[in-house]
Amino acid sequence: MPLWVRYAHRGQNGFGVLDGTRVRVYDGDMFEAPLETPLTHGLDEITLLAPCVPSKMIALWNNFHALAAKLEVPTPKSPLYLLKANSSFLGPGETIHRPRSYAGPVVFEGELGIVIGKRCKEVSEDEAAAHIFGYTCANDVTAARLIKEDSTFEQWARAKSFDGFGVFGPAISTEAKPQDCAVRTVLNGTERQNYPLSDMVIPPHKLVSQISHDMTLIPGDVICCGTSLGVGSMKEETNTIEVTIDGIGTLSNVFEN
Repeated sequence: MPLWVRYAHRGQNGFGVLDGTRVRVYDGDMFEAPLETPLTHGLDEITLLAPCVPSKMIALWNNFHALAAKLEVPTPKSPLYLLKANSSFLGPGETIHRPRSYAGPVVFEGELGIVIGKRCKEVSEDEAAAHIFGYTCANDVTAARLIKEDSTFEQWARAKSFDGFGVFGPAISTEAKPQDCAVRTVLNGTERQNYPLSDMVIPPHKLVSQISHDMTLIPGDVICCGTSLGVGSMKEETNTIEVTIDGIGTLSNVFEN
């Protein structure tokens, strides 16, 4: 199963395919006819980066039946989403820091991320598959108390766009089948989430189609598909948070309070 990664090596960024403990280096454009080179790097020689550079990250709300049932809210017919700022993006192994301007609970949300591979505008659900490059792990970190702090305006973008709150990686799988996978989130060694992606209200192909009728999707854009039961705050001074999806890998980061 091809797993695409980006990396830093001796001051230069590159990309390639993960092959065991080594990365096979490619040239060109990850999303358009990349060319394999003879070079490889060991994982101990490089630093993995976020696996692509999105023009935007779209994050879904209320997209799982189980969570909707718990919250006693109806499931939507069209996607409910927000945009996370580009400055929030963070890769695997990097540290998430508590914002100095916020003292409330900071919440993890383990999610599936869809990575767009082809410019996408007003496509049908059947056409959407050709515009999806692959899938990654995501942690949609949230300053939960901010959302409803002001009774006149719900602050979704601010609550989810602090520096480091848009975490994704470590790789992009081009062959993962989300309907057969689960998202598992472990906080400080304790499993907090383990939910099937088959419970999604609006599945990936339909999501891409519907969102593409609202805005043009660009290669590298990431759609975070929403989360399900088990989200919670990271309360320790130092927290290790891991999001695992079979066939993609484990996104591991530290959150510092």
